[in-house]
Amino acid sequence: MSYLLALDQGTTFSRAIIFNEHGEVQATAQRETHIQTPHSGWVEQDAQEIWSSQITVVQQALASAGILAKDIKAIGLTNQRETTVVWDKRTGKPLAPAIVWQDRRATDWCNQLIQQNQHECIHRITGLRIDPYFSAGKLVWLFENTKGLRELAQQGHVAFGTIDSWLVWNLTQGAEHVIEASNASRTMLMNLQTQQWDEELLHLFDIPISVLPKIISSDNYVADTATGLLGANIPITGILGDQQSALFGQSCFEAGTAKNTYGTGCFMLFNTGNEVQYSSNKLLSTLAWQAQGQTTYALEGSVFMAGAIVQWLRDGLGIIQKSCDVEKLANQVSSTEGVVLVPAFTGLGAPHWDSEARALMCGMSRGTGKAHIARAALESIAFQVSDVLSAMQSDISNPLKELRVDGGASANDMLMQFQADILNVPVLRPKLLESTAWGAAAMAGLKAGVFSNLDEIAQSWQLERAFEPNMQADQRKYHLNLWESALKRAKSDL
Repeated sequence: MSYLLALDQGTTFSRAIIFNEHGEVQATAQRETHIQTPHSGWVEQDAQEIWSSQITVVQQALASAGILAKDIKAIGLTNQRETTVVWDKRTGKPLAPAIVWQDRRATDWCNQLIQQNQHECIHRITGLRIDPYFSAGKLVWLFENTKGLRELAQQGHVAFGTIDSWLVWNLTQGAEHVIEASNASRTMLMNLQTQQWDEELLHLFDIPISVLPKIISSDNYVADTATGLLGANIPITGILGDQQSALFGQSCFEAGTAKNTYGTGCFMLFNTGNEVQYSSNKLLSTLAWQAQGQTTYALEGSVFMAGAIVQWLRDGLGIIQKSCDVEKLANQVSSTEGVVLVPAFTGLGAPHWDSEARALMCGMSRGTGKAHIARAALESIAFQVSDVLSAMQSDISNPLKELRVDGGASANDMLMQFQADILNVPVLRPKLLESTAWGAAAMAGLKAGVFSNLDEIAQSWQLERAFEPNMQADQRKYHLNLWESALKRAKSDL
């Protein structure tokens, strides 16, 4: 039996999952990672905590599975994307807090670029939109606001990376400074066509090339883990940004297939094959993966707040004790009775791209209770996904026939049924909800020879439940009209 270890470093948890070659989970371990919000719109994490939590859960998973490190054939790594880390190459110590993908502090810098009419140029080169979401603005902000950082960089001592870069650096004890291509495509610094750092953008943003990691393919043999770290030297042979990893893990290998992940945020990716497809509807063109010498691209719609809304109900409002309580509370009422929540806590992502929008709840009456708010919170996730799918349908010639789903909130039956109803498309939930971790493990297994082709990986995908749309057209229109009205109020251009 071949075992594959997935390191899944997300926004709220560091996780380690051990799979066998059939995609069956043998052991899992996870640890929550803390988020700091020192100012409005700022979201930070401690890079050192990210690393220590990740290595801790690896050791826990190995112990739980009752296997030794030497029994692991390969490591696959998947990570929260765009989150930006800078560290000292000499000591390996972070030089600033990690700036999380949700952070909006680079808004002013982005607005300056837009005023300089740089949008078309940046979109053509990177496939992305000018937004604080991506790593470039975070890195520029760090250079401008971290005392001595630029001087250190000029001396060749600063390393920049996304979370995959940071984890690989630590797993190899500083031997490898790399970034995988799907992660690099989220920095707003990589040329999407050539998969190289773009010199024009580096010059425009005044970013020294010496800080950048080497771009590698998704199925690259990076290195073995450092001696003494895990009890054996395990090869690292697969890396993918978390959303691309979920697309791969959902076996969406053909152009025209799509998945939606319900994590902290919500991310829909549509496989466009080996051609970059640019969106006319404010979606992102992104690299899906580079494997077996081929580059696969995708269209992506990013929603910033999904599972994070449920966390807010739990931690901010205190109306539930555990995140999993939300479905039971929401089911206490058959409808929101007109209550709509627009969760623009950190602005609005695709297809609106309004970083100044702010959250609101409207339609409340004296009879509005906790259950209505909980239901409105869940429905808001489905509405945001609907906006993305509408934009995607306008960009592609063939309508989407089904949507494969994964991530924590996809276990919520009420949400998945409402999602199918609002989209008017069947929503397919697989037996294995660990699509993100499995994608990284499968990519690593492909390189390590556990799988000889994509068809063998696809055999692991099994349907658990299909949610068929059963809402009447007029009812769907009523819900979408309420959402549209609330959305207008939340946007910054009122």
